[in-house]
Amino acid sequence: MANDPLVSIIIPTFQRPDRAIAAARSALGQRVEASFELVLIDNDPTRSALMGLRALAASTSIPVTVVHEPSAGVANARNAGLRASRGQLIAFLDDDEIAPATWLAELLRVQRAHDADVVFGPVHTRLAEEPIDHAEFYEDFFARQPGHAEGPIDDLYGCGSSLVRRAALPSAEPFSAKRNETGGEDDLVFQAMHRARRRFAWAPGGFVWETPEASRVSLGYTLMRAFAYGQTPATCEWSRSPPNWPGVAYWMMAGLVQSLIFGPLALLAFLVRTERRAFTYRRFVEGIGKLVWLPLLKPRFFGAARLKRATRAQQFWLKGV
Repeated sequence: MANDPLVSIIIPTFQRPDRAIAAARSALGQRVEASFELVLIDNDPTRSALMGLRALAASTSIPVTVVHEPSAGVANARNAGLRASRGQLIAFLDDDEIAPATWLAELLRVQRAHDADVVFGPVHTRLAEEPIDHAEFYEDFFARQPGHAEGPIDDLYGCGSSLVRRAALPSAEPFSAKRNETGGEDDLVFQAMHRARRRFAWAPGGFVWETPEASRVSLGYTLMRAFAYGQTPATCEWSRSPPNWPGVAYWMMAGLVQSLIFGPLALLAFLVRTERRAFTYRRFVEGIGKLVWLPLLKPRFFGAARLKRATRAQQFWLKGV
């Protein structure tokens, strides 16, 4: 419609109200000539962020829609954001990302220059505290800096810091609920778009800051995520209709080779305590992930699985008291 904004910035959040508000404030601070709206989704059944998000919406003249999606899950949250949004273009920002004031303008400039259906931007890491060990590894792990020049690319990335043409999406609600707990819902969407020959581009100036919470800045968390990243290629081939079994076999073979090479190197790095040993650990566990890709074995980080962990932790502490 004539009064609809050109861009909808969608920010889902789950039990991180302070981070969601910080991300939303950065989105509201965009210096851009194009019209835009902000769509904020509280995906926590207990509505932990709803009051704060509504207060933020009431404090600005920029159109802000606040949605409560009570069914926990990353795909549910993204689809809810799409339902509530009106823009021709969708900008995705995660709730632990901070967008500089020029972020949206840069994504839009590259989208227009290359008539792209999807534009990805870099992600830089901003740690709250300097870790005692593996600081370089954590800086690299949470970042997305492949070094592409501006323009068309064939590589695909995640939703965070991306701009998508709504009409190019595979469907009105494209994110698969099967990925609510494991993540990777965006991988499936972008791979489907790639198979449909949609155009992808890279915007070096359209970067955001990733601000991981302290509990995630650990080898335990990052290596589990690395294992899940390793599972992604084979899982995506399996998820196609019909499954691409040769593709699954290819990635399993790649995982076997990677594991055989980096397994001994990781053991040696552990014994010698090399400074960059965490990078070797990551390559090894990613290789194992390519081999052990079955959906039943995928780690569950989001949605109902996270709620269950939080409930168990609460019950444990209550019993202790």
